Amino acid sequence: MSLIDLRATNLAREHVAHVHGHHQLILATRGATELSIEGNGERVTGSRGCLIPCAHHHEYMGDGRNRTFVLDIPVATLPALRNANDMERLFDRPRFFGVPPRLNRLADSLMQQLEHCPALHSEIAALLLRALYLHLESQPLSGEGEAYVAGRDGRLDMAQLDDWIDRHLAEEIRVEHLAARCALSVGHFHACFRERMEMTPLAYVQQRRLEHARTLVNHSGLSLGQIAALVGFRDQGSFSRAYRRAFEVSPSSERRLS
Repeated sequence: MSLIDLRATNLAREHVAHVHGHHQLILATRGATELSIEGNGERVTGSRGCLIPCAHHHEYMGDGRNRTFVLDIPVATLPALRNANDMERLFDRPRFFGVPPRLNRLADSLMQQLEHCPALHSEIAALLLRALYLHLESQPLSGEGEAYVAGRDGRLDMAQLDDWIDRHLAEEIRVEHLAARCALSVGHFHACFRERMEMTPLAYVQQRRLEHARTLVNHSGLSLGQIAALVGFRDQGSFSRAYRRAFEVSPSSERRLS
């Protein structure tokens, strides 16, 4: 492997699980990839990226429609990079991070440059890493300090709300959490949400849990118990019952048919 290996790729709809001896950055400009690092699962999208230090087990499955930057950095070459200390801090632990629109636009532009001018490979990789470091230095790494507010027309920003829900599927999600993301009272949020989506917020969360679960049932090698935990069910039994109610087939039967 060279000093830095940067490639623009499409992560296919297949489950991959491995460990490697280099650091890795995953950054999407469109589409989505389900990714788990040491059991901590989130969704890599245009608004969510991840950093994977070497020797950390991770699993992923793309949606087949994504466009994704994958940047590999051999540990032995890290000290030779410009701003090496900053780069080492980027990979001090596995993490998912928020990608603001300006960083997404930069990544999209750099991806086009990489495809048209592959000779600029090293310069593009260095610029991407530096931009990411400066972003993470200026923002809370967890992204939990951000609040998703309603738009100027008073409508909920469902794209950003969906992103937050998808990143917390493995956890308990209450209406209070969602209302806080939108800077609204619980009552006002609940009314706005029902008017917009024609269902309650918790019914919507359940729907997203099951949609993600169905993708994993049909396109991953994870056990049903692992899938249940990843999408926030307390046990496999409650997961299977909810799955059957939603899709009129049990997850085990659907997996045999796929």
